[in-house]
Amino acid sequence: MNSELKPLPQQVGFHGLTIAPKLVEILTRLNFVTPTPIQRQAIPAALTGKDLVGIAQTGTGKTLAFGIPMIQRLSQLRGQGLILLPTRELALQVDEELKKIGHSLGLKTAVLIGGASMQFQIRDIRRTPHLIIATPGRLADHLKQRTLSLANIKIVVLDEADRMFDIGFAPEIKRILNVVPKGRQTLLFSATMPTEIAKMAAEYMSLPLRIEVAPQGTTANNVEHEIFIVSKEVKLQLLDKLLSDYSGSVLVFSRTKHGAKKIVRVIRDMGHSAAEIHSNRSLAQRKDAMAGFKSGKYRVLVATDIAARGIDVTGIELVINYDLPDNSEDYVHRIGRTGRAGKSGKAISFATPDQRGDIKSIERLIKKALPVAALPALPPRRAPIVLPKEEFSHQGFKRSYSGGRNSPRSRRGNWRQNKR
Repeated sequence: MNSELKPLPQQVGFHGLTIAPKLVEILTRLNFVTPTPIQRQAIPAALTGKDLVGIAQTGTGKTLAFGIPMIQRLSQLRGQGLILLPTRELALQVDEELKKIGHSLGLKTAVLIGGASMQFQIRDIRRTPHLIIATPGRLADHLKQRTLSLANIKIVVLDEADRMFDIGFAPEIKRILNVVPKGRQTLLFSATMPTEIAKMAAEYMSLPLRIEVAPQGTTANNVEHEIFIVSKEVKLQLLDKLLSDYSGSVLVFSRTKHGAKKIVRVIRDMGHSAAEIHSNRSLAQRKDAMAGFKSGKYRVLVATDIAARGIDVTGIELVINYDLPDNSEDYVHRIGRTGRAGKSGKAISFATPDQRGDIKSIERLIKKALPVAALPALPPRRAPIVLPKEEFSHQGFKRSYSGGRNSPRSRRGNWRQNKR
């Protein structure tokens, strides 16, 4: 970056966090005036070079809590920073936010995520970026192919660490932490602190300072919760009713990719603009869905839990849990997509009668009861949506077809690689 950033004497707001004057000026220009609780506590500690574990619910400003210290310290250390995140969407979001802060300072970044061109990523790596923003799987691919060296990493950030463990990235994370220099600073941010992450922090961090701005499982105070006990057959009619009752942007969570595909088709038949986002969608499709949802092109976004922590869109009026999440913790992350930036929001969940145990688990975690609402008068049931069936061969590929055994599409085969 262009010049070394030196801190200001302590004052108020962002001025009181020992942030360099030039960075404070940029923050002011971008209308960041009052730091959030996690920013207020984490930034001064991180600027001293301490290892840090930050526990904070989603939507509390964690990106700037680690991004500002990284940008400032790397200008002094003349090294590189590494940010590990669980999903492509979150990586792109963090890159976008930090570029706003560091663009005028000459900040260079490389985003290493699956679904994008390796050659373009190698090109960005050769430009010696200040920040490498990556998902663990793609970073491991680069290390295996020796297209990337982590020898100059001075600061490592693990963001949404619990989610990375949930989706199976623990081996890659440990492999990466064994490769980066021992003397680096490590910052770990997570909404929850399961035993596995506590063990990793003890093994790979040096006397980390723990900052917890809200108890684990805490949900935003300005989000109103509601739950409907319904049969599976009634869910689509209830969704139809809610989309008519609410006029703003809506995020709908499905437990499966196939379910998300079905729901988005039904929503379009209801007359609403909608897009889907899950791991079967290409990177370009996922980017289009996110950009369209942010711009208002799509009123409704249907997502699996891959997006629970990867969507930062201000003004989402309603989050609908069409399916309850597999893990109670994911309820917190899902509903954290509404009620952001001080605005109010609504979270409505659908549960079947046999899921009362799952409801109790969520209530124990968030330490509050979920009000059960009476089922309203529902619109007529729509004709069922029939999706193409999918079959898997012994070779690990899947075939999509519609119609009978002798239909033209069935005869063509239409094989395609199964990229989950």
